[in-house]
Amino acid sequence: MKSIFDIKTEQEFLDVALTTFRYQYRNIEVYKKFVDYLNIDVEAVRSIEKIPFLPIEMFKNHQILDKNISTDLYFQSSGTTQMNLSKHYIANENIYQESIYKSFELFIGKPEDYIFLGLLPSYLEKQNSSLIYMVDYLMKKSDKPENGYFLYNHEDLFKLLNEIKGQKVILFGVSFALLDFLDFCDSNSLVFQNSDALTVIETGGMKGRKEEMTKDELLKILQKGFQTEKIYSEYSMTELLSQAYSLGENTYECPEWMRVLVRNVEDPLSYETAGKTGAINIIDLANIHSCSFIATQDLGKLLTEDEKKFQVLGRIDHSDIRGCSLLVS
Repeated sequence: MKSIFDIKTEQEFLDVALTTFRYQYRNIEVYKKFVDYLNIDVEAVRSIEKIPFLPIEMFKNHQILDKNISTDLYFQSSGTTQMNLSKHYIANENIYQESIYKSFELFIGKPEDYIFLGLLPSYLEKQNSSLIYMVDYLMKKSDKPENGYFLYNHEDLFKLLNEIKGQKVILFGVSFALLDFLDFCDSNSLVFQNSDALTVIETGGMKGRKEEMTKDELLKILQKGFQTEKIYSEYSMTELLSQAYSLGENTYECPEWMRVLVRNVEDPLSYETAGKTGAINIIDLANIHSCSFIATQDLGKLLTEDEKKFQVLGRIDHSDIRGCSLLVS
């Protein structure tokens, strides 16, 4: 099968997606039961829209893993001890690492060219977080002495941001932590001196920690506070091994091995056209050994018919509180 990272055309994507679908039907028992329950003729599936998408909640109660593989490595969703948390078992972390690197390079640049700072817990504190794994991997590829985590140490972070000269800086942070840092700067009348070299990448995460706001409102606050237009966003989740990036205006774009479909909320087997709001389905071909076809609980809309550009508009109301906002609980 063609490497997912070599996909160049829509036909190549379709061919790999259909091959992956049939492989996962044969080798991932939970997915096979789900497809059989829907009475799907696997060999008759010839289009992306006819592939069944596994509800993301299945990761909370089932091990979604290739029956031919045993692994102890897993990522776990953020939450409290009272929550039923998702687990995503990782058969080949090299695939995740390549997905991280190639997506970042495609949308941002080579990791080696940046200093990485995190308003996040460190890897040692949250070893089962896919987000922390990603940032830690980018830090290792960067190999800059300034790289580090500053979740609660606002004073040192501000000092470092103003001391770095002539180098490009990426600041990763969950939304509420970025806002907390700006509150600290504002309350201490601190002004950024090197905003031209700074790119902020927010990773979501507000629910239950700060007053809810739209993505557009958040981006405007961050642009004003950090004094830079380069406020980007990253979209992924525990159950995925690929990332979409937004370089502004809440417009996310997928790498070639990832696609987004928007399903009708009332009829999950039908799909909305570009511009219409519905629930987000994701094809992530990096999930070769778990499930590449996932029905999320996020609301959004496609911006283009090629299923590569989309907006995230919130959560379906009945879904659990989950995600990056609970990362530091």
